[in-house]
Amino acid sequence: MANRIADIGKMKNIVDRENRLRNVEVRKTAKLGTEKNPAVVHVRTDKRFKEVTSLFKEKGWKCKVLLEPDQPEDITDLERLLNPLKPTRVEKKLGRNEPCSCGSGKKYKNCCGQ
Repeated sequence: MANRIADIGKMKNIVDRENRLRNVEVRKTAKLGTEKNPAVVHVRTDKRFKEVTSLFKEKGWKCKVLLEPDQPEDITDLERLLNPLKPTRVEKKLGRNEPCSCGSGKKYKNCCGQ
């Protein structure tokens, strides 16, 4: 009888975990400047409108350029496309048993790592 109760508990945990995984929605966003996720830019003048649309056509990016004279200009999507974020590289950490970087000749853990 004890085995059945343990098995029922395990089954309940498995079912609960599967239900939790199904309920979590993971939304992937498309790359900026594509058909599914076009860049949205707000400009104030007709001259700027033509300038921005020609830049998007030149680069082959999809966009929505809105001409709104009474709203402030918002070109953050354009700036993100022109200057994409570069991944940062993490420097190698100094291990505890490696020689200390101060040049004392001792292990890091016995010198500067205390």
